[in-house]
Amino acid sequence: MTLRELVSQSEARLRAGAHSDRSRLDAETLLLYVLGQNRAWLLSHWDDEVGPVTQARYEDAIHSRMQGEPIQYITGHAEFFGLPFHVTPAVLIPRPETEHLVEEILRLAAQWPCPSIADIGTGSGAIAVALAHTLPTAKIIATDLSSAALNIAQQNARSNHVQDRIDFHQGDLLAPLAGQQFEIIASNPPYIPQTDHDSLSVEVREHEPHSALFAGPDGLEIYRRLIPQARQFLAPNGWLVLEIGYNQQPAIEALLQATNYRDIHFIPDYQGIPRVASAQRP
Repeated sequence: MTLRELVSQSEARLRAGAHSDRSRLDAETLLLYVLGQNRAWLLSHWDDEVGPVTQARYEDAIHSRMQGEPIQYITGHAEFFGLPFHVTPAVLIPRPETEHLVEEILRLAAQWPCPSIADIGTGSGAIAVALAHTLPTAKIIATDLSSAALNIAQQNARSNHVQDRIDFHQGDLLAPLAGQQFEIIASNPPYIPQTDHDSLSVEVREHEPHSALFAGPDGLEIYRRLIPQARQFLAPNGWLVLEIGYNQQPAIEALLQATNYRDIHFIPDYQGIPRVASAQRP
């Protein structure tokens, strides 16, 4: 069997699944992962014969994808803000929507020559690494409750050559940072209501870490703790920047107002859904 025939066969199998629109791309991506090659190489090798070892490894990858495992977990690779990231089921897969959060932080950080920024619940380290890569003078600290997630985040800091510019701390929200103040505190916390569990795709509900997804019955559990806590850690005129979920703008705005933040505003994603909340400490 040639590479072309193998991909065509696998594409047909994937097309029958839940992601038929991505079947060809997934079939090719998994083949390139197994071969350790790029698309340019594949263009001139479509008619190469497939060896039994390669075919067996590819079959395992296709089977995992058919079971709903995200392709990022199969390959161990995701991209965020133009940078490569290693991901495992210990961390949430970085989403394009979270790039709006990074862009807002970059806009706000321009107010200070050397801004101090805390990334709370860093997961894969996507936010912290993207900021360190873009803001060479910033002081960046990242926390996560999960030691497994912190290990992944530290790997990503090293692979993107910013390991000397981010301090990682294990602990619950801002608890490991007692006594410190920041110009910007950012977080993409869990915000999916537990009641939405069954409506999520198999990829999400069966494979991504629940601790990074769900936050109580209404999805606001972490915000209720983080919003008042962050105010104590913000320097005067500092900013809290949060990613939020669908239809959560009214509740988040009420929580911020109740904690006496000012200049509260919301930034929509590409679908027009309010995705990022920013608020300033007086």
